[in-house]
Amino acid sequence: MLEKNFLIVVDMQHDFIDGSLGTPEARAIVPAVAQRIRKRRAEGAVVLATLDTHEEDYLTTSEGRKLPVCHCIRGTEGWQIHPDILAQLQGCQLVEKPTFGSLRLPELIREQAAGAERLSIELVGLCTDICVVSNALLLKASFPEAELSVSRACCAGVTPQSHEAALQTMASCQIDIV
Repeated sequence: MLEKNFLIVVDMQHDFIDGSLGTPEARAIVPAVAQRIRKRRAEGAVVLATLDTHEEDYLTTSEGRKLPVCHCIRGTEGWQIHPDILAQLQGCQLVEKPTFGSLRLPELIREQAAGAERLSIELVGLCTDICVVSNALLLKASFPEAELSVSRACCAGVTPQSHEAALQTMASCQIDIV
């Protein structure tokens, strides 16, 4: 049986770690995420990483009006992937996304998993309660028979409470929390 495994690394960028929207919890998961990427690559998983990507006009967008904190502006230091994570992503495909969830991720997975009879997708990254949950639900809808999981120790939310709430939401939608 042909199986294809994916690891999706969500928005491990400076602005979410140690920048304008950074948190102690986000900083704390960096070593675990780097280790997880190394492990999954060694196991042969395809690793895809998203980058929250906004333009200079961010504050005039719908998201910017509701979250008026400039972050992940293309080309800025805050937009860059944390160096400890980037070192593990060499050769992996990076996927820019202008909002919480990436519609491109299911397309890429579908292309790279062509012919697979079994599909496994794991998500790690930031922020559990915004972008991780959005991408997890998009992937669950796109691949309802895939084994879909989120690593609790490799994610952090805006707050510890919203992190836990997002994990509960994903578990309610039959996404395994590991």
